[in-house]
Amino acid sequence: MPDMHPLQLGPLIDRALEEDWGHGDWTTDIAVTTTSLATAQIITRKPTVLAGLEIAQAVFLRVDPRLTVTSSISNGSSVASDTCLLEISGKSRSILKGERVALNFLSRLCGIAAKTRDYTRVLEGKKTQLLDTRKTTPGLRLLEKSATRLGGARNHRLCLTDGVLIKKNHIRAAGGISKAVGRLLESLPPTLKIEVEVTNLDEVHEAIDAGADLLLLETMSIPEMALAVRTVRGRALLEAAGEISLENLEAIAATGVDFISTGAIIHGASWANLSLFFIETMDPAGTLL
Repeated sequence: MPDMHPLQLGPLIDRALEEDWGHGDWTTDIAVTTTSLATAQIITRKPTVLAGLEIAQAVFLRVDPRLTVTSSISNGSSVASDTCLLEISGKSRSILKGERVALNFLSRLCGIAAKTRDYTRVLEGKKTQLLDTRKTTPGLRLLEKSATRLGGARNHRLCLTDGVLIKKNHIRAAGGISKAVGRLLESLPPTLKIEVEVTNLDEVHEAIDAGADLLLLETMSIPEMALAVRTVRGRALLEAAGEISLENLEAIAATGVDFISTGAIIHGASWANLSLFFIETMDPAGTLL
C-alpha cells in the first residue's frame, strides 16, 4: 500500500481536531498568552516501532502552518525508551492544541507496528508471510494498514473491490462453494483471483475442483492444515486464519501454508506509551521563561 497523500490525511485530521476542540480550549486560550513560544518533544516512555510520523506532523501543521516540526528518525524504526520521535517549535498555544490528537494517532499506530513486529519476528527465515485483515477501526483503515506494513506484514484486501474472498456466509447464500465460484468465474474480471474460506478437507477438495486460486483455512487444527497443504500440492495458495496467536504462529508456519492472517495485530495492539514535553518556553524577544 502506498504512503498516504495529504488529501487523504486532511479529512481524518480535521475530524479529530473538531472532536477534540469542541467549542474551544478554555485552558490554553485563557492560561497561555498569544505571544508565548516553545519547543516541545514527543518522547517514548517504552520501546516501540515508529509508525504514523507523517500524520502526527500533519496534525501540528494543520493547527498552525507556522510551526516547525522535525524528526531525525523514520517510520518503521525500532526505537528505545526516552527517544525523541518528533520536535515541534513555535507558538505554545498551537503546540498544546495539537498535542492530544497527534499523540492519539501516533500512539495507536506505533502500537500496531510494534505488535506486528512481534509476529513477523517469529516468521523470519520462513516462507510463510503475515497478512493483516479488514478488522480495522472505522475511518482509520489506511493508517492502521500502513502501520502493519511498517511492522513487517503484507496488506490483505484494503476494501471489497481489491479481491474476491468467498466466506462461509457467501457460500450459504449462494448455495455452495461450487455455485459461488462458478458464478464468479463467469463474470469476474480475469485479473482478479478467487479465494475461498474452507473449514475441512471436503471443502478443500470442492474449492480446488471449482477453480479457486487461494484457500483460506479457517480455524483448522494444525494437523488439518498440514493435511490440506499435502492435499493441495501447490495448486492453490493457502492462508491460515482463526485463533492465531504468538504461541501457535511458528507451528502453523511449519505446516507449509503460504500466509497467516490475523486481525489481532490491529485490534489486539496496545497503544505505545508516548508523552509530549515542553523542553523550553520563551517570550517573543527570545528570553527563556
